[in-house]
Amino acid sequence: MTDPTELELETAAAERPTLLVTLTGTDRPGLTSAVLSTLASRGLEVIDAEQVVLRGRLVLGVLLSAPRDHKDLKEELKALATALDVDISVKKGVGDNEPRRKGRSQVTVIGRPLSAAGLAAIAGRIADTGANIDRISRMARYPVTAMEIAVSGADPERLRTVLALEGVRQGLDVAVQDGGLYRRAKRLIVMDVDSTLIQGEVIEMLAGHAGRLEEVAAVTEKAMRGELDFEESLRHRVAALEGLPATALDEVYAAIELAPGARTLVRTLKRLGYQFAIVSGGFSQITDQLAAELGIDYAKANELEIVDGVLTGRVVGEIVDRAGKAAALREFAVRSGTPLTQTVAIGDGANDLDMLAAAGLGVAFNAKPVVRAAADTHLSVPYLDTILYLLGITREEVEVADAESPA
Repeated sequence: MTDPTELELETAAAERPTLLVTLTGTDRPGLTSAVLSTLASRGLEVIDAEQVVLRGRLVLGVLLSAPRDHKDLKEELKALATALDVDISVKKGVGDNEPRRKGRSQVTVIGRPLSAAGLAAIAGRIADTGANIDRISRMARYPVTAMEIAVSGADPERLRTVLALEGVRQGLDVAVQDGGLYRRAKRLIVMDVDSTLIQGEVIEMLAGHAGRLEEVAAVTEKAMRGELDFEESLRHRVAALEGLPATALDEVYAAIELAPGARTLVRTLKRLGYQFAIVSGGFSQITDQLAAELGIDYAKANELEIVDGVLTGRVVGEIVDRAGKAAALREFAVRSGTPLTQTVAIGDGANDLDMLAAAGLGVAFNAKPVVRAAADTHLSVPYLDTILYLLGITREEVEVADAESPA
């Protein structure tokens, strides 16, 4: 006698009589235990179970092997429902849940607020692609509302294109990632600094001290839109700083404001074993201090030349430009032992494009149009820690971790 094949086992499971027990009612301790204890007295096998609580309303579903006397069990559960003041339904059928179809994706929808009309539009476009929504769960309720939708049966690239367009129409941020184990693997985060990790541009803050703010800001804006060669624009702007005392760097650092949620993002991911890097077209005199303050593992930026305590208007060494940022990402990946597919790059300007393209996930954060169009996904809310929701980490998990181990 030979052992049954996998196909034979799947066929037998699909034809097996099963019973679906569903409870709905006001949540309170002991409801799930009471239902399962009643089922336990029958010696039944639990095939699947799921429970959710929304605004104090409990929905519990348990899929079981069907007993011969399911009518007696139904009456017993009916009496239990009366005693507990809940609703319990019992439905007989065959088989387990159908396996999810190929083409699994995780869709993250972020709104401020997230309207019913917006979520309905996203669900409609998912259906239009022929995909199925398998599960919806909330990742955050403030300062933004974030929902994670497990989808199967669609090509992720097509889904990403369709939902990106609908997200723009609805004023929502929508990210589509391949589902599966790799999304939850440990990662390396590589982030731009100016207008991403921090608010504003350091070179403009320095230019303000030199009395050249308007001139430098105009060049910066063109460079970030991709209208000027970055290296040429950087040398032009740094030249405007000639003669500035090096002490201005300390004054600028003291005035820097981190992006909202930046500390939470770094702290949370470091707790989870992620490694963090910053790479900047700005200056190492600033980024090295940021890395030390925040506990960031790697940092790379341009170095301002300082002679006798004064900025010369020149930079030292190779320029960290668009190609240099991508090279830095690859270097950090090697040093941290992280495959490129498990890296996340975050940036806002045209000089971040190569880095975003090289990473496993490229995120445009409050970015220029050319960057939003090229990145895997974009975020338009001001909170940097919304990146956590793209990685499957909920706001509640962050708050619990902070309460248990304040930093």
